[in-house]
Amino acid sequence: MALKAKLLVGVVLSALAAPIPVQINILATPAMAQAQALPNVADLVEKILPAVVEISVQSTSAEGEGAAPKVPENSPFKDFFDQFLKRKQQESQNGDSKPKLPDPAPDPKNPDQTPNDNLINSMGSGFVIDPKGLIVTNNHVIADAVNIQVHMQDGTLLKAELVGHDPKTDLAVIRVKPDKDLPTVAFGDSDKARIGEWVVAIGNPFGLGGSVSLGIVSARNRDINAGPYDDYLQTDAAINKGNSGGPLFTLDGQVVGINTAIFSPTGGSVGIGFSVPSNTAKRVVEQLIKYGETRRGWLGVKLQALTPDIAEGIGMTKPHGALIADVTAGGPGEKSGLKAGDVVTAVDGHAVEDSKALRLIVAETEVGKEIKVTVLRDGKEQDLKVSLGRLEEGEKLVAQQDTEKKKSVSPSSIALGMTLSDISADLRTKFKLSDKLKGAVVTDLDKDSVAANKGITVGDVIQEAGGKPVTAASDVAAAVAQATTDGKTSVLILVSKAGDGTDTRFVALKLAK
Repeated sequence: MALKAKLLVGVVLSALAAPIPVQINILATPAMAQAQALPNVADLVEKILPAVVEISVQSTSAEGEGAAPKVPENSPFKDFFDQFLKRKQQESQNGDSKPKLPDPAPDPKNPDQTPNDNLINSMGSGFVIDPKGLIVTNNHVIADAVNIQVHMQDGTLLKAELVGHDPKTDLAVIRVKPDKDLPTVAFGDSDKARIGEWVVAIGNPFGLGGSVSLGIVSARNRDINAGPYDDYLQTDAAINKGNSGGPLFTLDGQVVGINTAIFSPTGGSVGIGFSVPSNTAKRVVEQLIKYGETRRGWLGVKLQALTPDIAEGIGMTKPHGALIADVTAGGPGEKSGLKAGDVVTAVDGHAVEDSKALRLIVAETEVGKEIKVTVLRDGKEQDLKVSLGRLEEGEKLVAQQDTEKKKSVSPSSIALGMTLSDISADLRTKFKLSDKLKGAVVTDLDKDSVAANKGITVGDVIQEAGGKPVTAASDVAAAVAQATTDGKTSVLILVSKAGDGTDTRFVALKLAK
């Protein structure tokens, strides 16, 4: 039955007319009436709460959530929190509350060190996914952990061990060994989570275990620059310090997200929280349990954002796809014929909107699987078959190649308009320098510099500077700096213009005032 409201409105017909009461009936539709009723989640919470746990950690870093929450001085709740924390501390000391974390074993190399020295106590949340004791939480909750303990809702305290963790998605799995099967919750389908849908967050905010908050899914696919696979659900369900690692439930009791981060100028909830989608978490958690680590697919390419300007430059009407900026030597992409400048538009027939989408698709694909990559090259689409490598191995290969590149690039220095480099094998070949010639080679030159005015050119070798032999590019810069400190007006250098070092001359380069 529709609700009826009456409103009297005075309507002035003219400057001389008296107000005439007009009755307007506003009929509330069934949808409006339904929207006014908030969901009752008491039965849901009673069912799922036992599977949500508090996690206490001693670690060697400050990555955790922090055991002592900081409440603003002007907060009306400051006195409450101060008294609460004081009482909890006293209970712990008296043995009336949850036991303190045990001290780690003493360091045999330093027996006099106090066991708790330099360790940080922190806390977080988690949830049980296996009755035998597997628990999901955030990586940053257990980072660098020395001791991990889990507090169940019934007061049971269990020691935990790390199964595996993944910094890229900020997920971790820990294990406890209970005497009986534990209550569990299950992952749901985060792809079905709709904006505006009711969700429930449960966790351990500020050490207040078993806290429940209600809100909605505020947004999807949020990128907060936390990692390469950002695809967060946003919620206004209250999330605070200590909630990290706790579950975000739909009203059917399924875990649709893992609460991970908040956006807040104060450090407390302002209604903007972020959760790792369950569909992202499921595959990561499965791999952590099976292997103790992640095994992601790897294409072996470096991606770049495809801007409207770049899209127009390569003949696209609008930007769509992932632009390949570079191809890793020896990687799957190079072996399959991918090239820098290709735009990946689809994988196995599924459209690729941007580089972020391609990263997610490849990462979630099984290592070794052959996929069909559709690329736009020279205005035409073509398909390439790529057998994916493993990301973790690919990262090692890239790091090794970067190290080798750094070694092959000679250290350089700039002095008096000259760009100088240590003599490397490549530079000896390029400038036809004798193997016996030592010093720093001029690889670039400011044409208006004092060095250029003295006839120094690219390819010349500086053998001495300030009366001292030059063995590295930095020696020339040091000589110039020393001469300036000594109050000299110029620095004397010995320059070789011939590749074998036979044509040498001294040049006095005037110092800047």
